[in-house]
Amino acid sequence: MNYLLALDAGTGSGRAVVFDELGNQVASSAREWVHLNEKGVPGSMAFDFSNNWKLIVECIQDILTKVDAKDVVGISTTSMREGIVVYDQRGQELWACANVDARAVEEVKYLRQKRDDFEQEMYRRSGQTFALGAAPRLLWLKRHRPALYDQIAKISMLSDWIAFRLGAEIVVDPSNGGTSGLFNLNTRTWDVDIAEACELRGEILSTPVVEGGTVIGEVSKAVAEETGLKQGTKIVMGGGDAQLGAIGVGIIKPNQTAVLGGTFWQQMVNVDYPLVDSSCKIRLNFAAMPNMWQAETIVFFPGLAVRWFRDAITPDIKAKAIESGRDPYTYLEEMAREVPPGSYRILPIYSDAMDYMHWRHAAPSILNLSLDPERTSRAAIFRALQENAAIVTRTNLDRIEKLTGKSDQSVTFAGGASKGFLWPQILADVLQKEVQIPVVKEATALGAAINAGIGVGIYRNYEEAVQTVVKIERIYQPSRENKEVYQDLYERWLAAYPPQLELADKGITESMWRAPGE
Repeated sequence: MNYLLALDAGTGSGRAVVFDELGNQVASSAREWVHLNEKGVPGSMAFDFSNNWKLIVECIQDILTKVDAKDVVGISTTSMREGIVVYDQRGQELWACANVDARAVEEVKYLRQKRDDFEQEMYRRSGQTFALGAAPRLLWLKRHRPALYDQIAKISMLSDWIAFRLGAEIVVDPSNGGTSGLFNLNTRTWDVDIAEACELRGEILSTPVVEGGTVIGEVSKAVAEETGLKQGTKIVMGGGDAQLGAIGVGIIKPNQTAVLGGTFWQQMVNVDYPLVDSSCKIRLNFAAMPNMWQAETIVFFPGLAVRWFRDAITPDIKAKAIESGRDPYTYLEEMAREVPPGSYRILPIYSDAMDYMHWRHAAPSILNLSLDPERTSRAAIFRALQENAAIVTRTNLDRIEKLTGKSDQSVTFAGGASKGFLWPQILADVLQKEVQIPVVKEATALGAAINAGIGVGIYRNYEEAVQTVVKIERIYQPSRENKEVYQDLYERWLAAYPPQLELADKGITESMWRAPGE
């Protein structure tokens, strides 16, 4: 049996996941890591490439105790988006940062003040804003680490860095590289004009651009000795984690829609041409396969909200579940199932709908509680949190539909939130769309494995790969009976959120999250 290896540099950990040709997960290993807070640099989250490579090596060594290295025929890489690595002329890493690095607050403000519509112009060219982009971070290096900045010869994303460490050349793909904000939406490659407009050296954008599914190198002798991988194993271009996640759930055609539910919820809709959003609210990305783009929106922290609830509000239920060998979320969903749709009109305030140019959120709050213990029970609040994630998802998808003029009647839902039985049904009822749950929940790793398989010739193309490896486990149909209840909830949330955001903007309450420069 041939195996495909996916290597993933996530925000909180590095992972190695192995799949067979049919898409079955065979082995996995993970190592948690932390990002470095540089002394005297508020908001800094440097990526520790020296130590983190060692952790990735350990993950590889782990999985090779379960599969034979000679059977691993292809490797592809993925990572958190927006995290960047810069190199000198010799290909030596100089500096790297994680996607959560927020050091460049003043640089974001500076770039925005260059001209009233400067950020909008850069967004129209790249599909990205400055909030998480590379330009402000590189400008920070120019201002605060000039000697280092002067040495920069190339830039890549973290997924490309893993491939480079394995033995590939330093190259970058559009899906991840595009999140730097330094790519042109139309050409799918670097845009030197953006760099120079942001007062950066255009020549640092010299890293070759390669589309996903392309062989970019082989495992070197040194890495084979270090990891146990077979020397010469093909390394195939992967991409950004969310975009590969879309492939991993079978979203490869125009207008298909994916919702990936984890700490963040990402909504992605495929389009076969580069869009321009005049409202600047939606993020526009390159898909991790050629000739496809994606409109993307994000709900902040639904997974974190239910984890907070589990740990802080229901620790007894968590303990009971663990003692009995069950998932605590299963207990909570069983409780919430007894609460009527709409959760007695409880109205959580967490993430706002996507507004990419002004990315900020109100203070976490739960409105419209009652003193009636039946109506304001733990079960009701938990269900309300689940409903809130679906409501914000609907708002985001409505914005994408307005932009594209099209709507898919089916949504594929993956990630941790899709594992339960209640949240997928709530999502179907709120969206009034069919919701499909794939068998493999490790969608990002599977997407990387698909790219590896295409690169080494196991699959002829993405259509064949998806038909072979992506299988649907469950399908949820929307309940027409709940349509009016959730329409009312949707309208009340739309009315309630702006005043809460205004309180945070005035400093009366504390925003859940604000982009650098907001």
